Amino acid sequence: GILRYRGYPIEEIAERARFTEVCYMLIYGDRPNMEDLQKFRQQMTLHTLIHEDMKKFYEGYPPGAHPMAIMAAMVASLSSFYKEGKTDEETDLNIIRILAKSKTLAAFSYKKSIGQPFIYPRNDMSWPANFLRMMFAVPAEDYEVPKVYEDAMNMLLILHADHEQNCSTSTMRMVGSSGANLFASISAAICALWGPLHGGANQAVLEMLQQIHDEGDDGSKFLAAVKDKTTDRRLMGFGHRVYKNYDPRATVMQSTVREVFDALKVNDPLFETALQLEEIALNDPYFIEKKLFPNVDFYSGIILSAIGFPTTMFTVLFALARTVGWVAQWNEMISDPGQKIGRPRQLYTGPVQRDYVPVDKR
Repeated sequence: GILRYRGYPIEEIAERARFTEVCYMLIYGDRPNMEDLQKFRQQMTLHTLIHEDMKKFYEGYPPGAHPMAIMAAMVASLSSFYKEGKTDEETDLNIIRILAKSKTLAAFSYKKSIGQPFIYPRNDMSWPANFLRMMFAVPAEDYEVPKVYEDAMNMLLILHADHEQNCSTSTMRMVGSSGANLFASISAAICALWGPLHGGANQAVLEMLQQIHDEGDDGSKFLAAVKDKTTDRRLMGFGHRVYKNYDPRATVMQSTVREVFDALKVNDPLFETALQLEEIALNDPYFIEKKLFPNVDFYSGIILSAIGFPTTMFTVLFALARTVGWVAQWNEMISDPGQKIGRPRQLYTGPVQRDYVPVDKR
């Protein structure tokens, strides 16, 4: 039940830090001093715009294109606008570029998918607030990012920033080990994250809670069906491949959901359903024995939905947060002089040596 970034407990980081500081810490190994942090933030701000020609790419995507498809393609296309880093300075600049531009690419992907005009970034806003404004503002009226949304977005980004050698991170390392550039490696990771078994868990949780609510259930009937092996009901958002007790990120997430709803006077029946489901499951011997405890996905979808994100954007937001983790791992990998191309071994289980017979004699 422990998660630390560079040795710092995730609970303390999520409560006290801002996302850009966590980006610096993950990539360069420790917390920056004030001068370094201000310089880093300034660079992240000045590189938020994308090349104007990239807007033409969006015009070619069909209406309603999935934002993850657009996101993966647009990140890969950065390789054609920015040359591969040959020096440490050029590599650092490309790191800044992907971290700064990713939110612009993501917001533009969403705007394209719903047919709204793009909203350009502003230099006087924080990373999370800038992203939220590009997502939800329209040219016809002013838009002010609610502070509670900004703080919740900051927390979500931090909690999802990095998490060991999962499917997408391993994919990024495999592609990057070939010498592929940063943008291509990150694009490959985004494609891996797109898979519903990896990045789509929070959407599945939201759909499960909606189903329980629509059936007028407090969760008890659903959990009984989960335990019944003759049904196909699955409990989403519980259990984790790494954590065999409570996911520490879920603890932070639960309190943040309540803060968002209380501040905005939101009464979301799905959140109440989630609380009921959690209470029943945590006191049921069946789930206790199997060590099925809530994970980070159990609450993240509820927060994103409350802020106004459609489910099609959930995985994109996951990719936005995880980009810094991918970048940190890529940077660590290329800095290792002993790094070699990834080459998994394969055990062949087919026929042994056979003579080849021409097709006309078979």
